Amino acid sequence: MKSAIAGRDPVSIAERLAGESVVDVQACAGGANNRVYRVRTRTGKFALKFYPTGSDERDRMNCEYAWLRFLGTHGVTQVPRALACDADARAALYEWIEGGRVDTHGVDDVDRALGFLRSLHQLRDAPGAEGLSPAAEGFETVAKLNAHLAGRIERLRAVADEPALGTFLSAVLEPEFLRRSRASERPRDDPAARTLSPSDFSFHNALRRPGGEIAFLDFEYAGWDDPVKLTSDFLWHPGAVLDALERERFRAGAEALYGDDPDFAARLAAVFPLFGLKWALIVLNDFLPEFRERRIASGDERSWADAKTEQLGKASTLLASIRRL
Repeated sequence: MKSAIAGRDPVSIAERLAGESVVDVQACAGGANNRVYRVRTRTGKFALKFYPTGSDERDRMNCEYAWLRFLGTHGVTQVPRALACDADARAALYEWIEGGRVDTHGVDDVDRALGFLRSLHQLRDAPGAEGLSPAAEGFETVAKLNAHLAGRIERLRAVADEPALGTFLSAVLEPEFLRRSRASERPRDDPAARTLSPSDFSFHNALRRPGGEIAFLDFEYAGWDDPVKLTSDFLWHPGAVLDALERERFRAGAEALYGDDPDFAARLAAVFPLFGLKWALIVLNDFLPEFRERRIASGDERSWADAKTEQLGKASTLLASIRRL
């Protein structure tokens, strides 16, 4: 069994949430922000997830728990069931999903992802949907997106003693941002064109079940959003790089799925490079000391120097793709 996390004992919390004695608790390889444990009791296995306890503009635990409860209520089975949560401990208990990382994928998996998004889009008018929160950093206008990107650049500019980062920003990223920030605004004709978005949606947040089906994880940032952002994020996400066939399949599928907005394809084309720039800036978060603390808390064992070198390489790859558009 693993030791307590900053005063939060996984065993006692798991027993309280599961309502029975725990036989075993094992730490899992988690994401950049949280700790996840596999909990085994006499009756089964569960996933115990701890959320950050520090200040955060978004209540990620309640957002994810509410989303998974909503999806479970409406029969969506491609996600873990939400079972119990403890607001004081910032912990929640979920169904344990047997499966492995989706390190390799193809067009069939893209179709599975589109099928999942179709089920979400069809739940827009379902009971309880109106109570779901907006997605984190949702897309509203090009002007607001540009302001958001400028703010991310400013934060990175404030990092001292990082010459490689400074050179990359000055010589590559900022000139591309100035060029792309002139994207024309194409407002939605109908506000109802919003969709229910998982946000941070990619194969890196998924498990392949033994039968080949995929379960999708991580709904901390989910909510109502413009499908243009959802589509862009899936295509740009550095956590699961898609090949040309997968990209074409997903883009065509998204245009069909969200075709109730006649301007969807044109709006997507206008802002697609800007969302690529956003992801290039996101992967550079490792240069920020406060983000480094979250990495360490989540169990990241890379040295800070190695993490920064790796992330700068990812950002460079993204910028090369953006410049080819």
